[in-house]
Amino acid sequence: MDLSTFDIDAPRWDQSTFMGRLKHFFNITDCRTALLPDSRLDEAKALVESCRAGSVPPGTTEEQLYYAKKLYDSAFHPDTGDRMNLIGRMSFQVPGGMAITGFMLQFYRTVPAVVFWQWVNQSFNALVNYTNRNAASPITPKQIGVAYATATSTALATAVGLNLYTKRAPPLVARWVPFVAVAAANCVNIPMMRQQEILNGIAVTDENGNKLGHSRKAAIKGITQVVISRVTMAAPGMIILPIIMQRLERYRFMQKITFLHGPLQVMMVGVFLIFMVPAACSLFPQQCSMAVSKLEPELRDSIISQYGDRVSYVYFNKGL
Repeated sequence: MDLSTFDIDAPRWDQSTFMGRLKHFFNITDCRTALLPDSRLDEAKALVESCRAGSVPPGTTEEQLYYAKKLYDSAFHPDTGDRMNLIGRMSFQVPGGMAITGFMLQFYRTVPAVVFWQWVNQSFNALVNYTNRNAASPITPKQIGVAYATATSTALATAVGLNLYTKRAPPLVARWVPFVAVAAANCVNIPMMRQQEILNGIAVTDENGNKLGHSRKAAIKGITQVVISRVTMAAPGMIILPIIMQRLERYRFMQKITFLHGPLQVMMVGVFLIFMVPAACSLFPQQCSMAVSKLEPELRDSIISQYGDRVSYVYFNKGL
């Protein structure tokens, strides 16, 4: 089969549908790819770049090209092409998220435990948010520090405040405090970590990739969708799992193995995240679109003056 004209960047599945995006994100969030050495990832990148240049090595199969693109998408930033740090990759969301979330749900009763695990979670989230930002909008070390400190403070204030407030509430309500804290922190962490996009706008293009300018409204839309996705990603495990654990803990056999409750919750969170990470990432297209009529007046007028009604939508990478 002649693969010299193979378009490796063409979506394998229809990205305009939820099911198509779900298949795509199940593919690139596969946590097994996080175990591969950098040398294997670099080989995949080299094969992808060779294919883009029209020089596929002899003997290469179509399936090998698809697998190389899977590794490339899972480990390299879509804007810069640079290899992302391991912990910040979406393929690390299941092992990283299951450990942290499981222990947040287990150790929610005392203030020191709440403070420690919320701090660990926000440190993890900050790294994920920075890694998956729209790289066309650089952020300074000072802004990263302010974003991290603000999000962590929000999570701690929410968690500790609610923890104290729910002392007299039903036990199940107290078990939901970690989720409220995580959701509140996500609403702060992501916009703060990507504040340059909100202040200066992100690059928008036409359907052919031609740059048309920078839009703050596009940035706000993209970041809002990312916040919704992240909260959705955490919600089932952090809302449903406490109900399951509360019922299980009534049984005598569970009362005899309290030392296993933490590991058990970690594993159950993992089951939720295996499905929720790709599902939450699939809620909105990564290549987001926005009608020209909804852009800032100056950018809208600039596009209309140059292209008339030939460009009705702009496109941009919303990040993950």
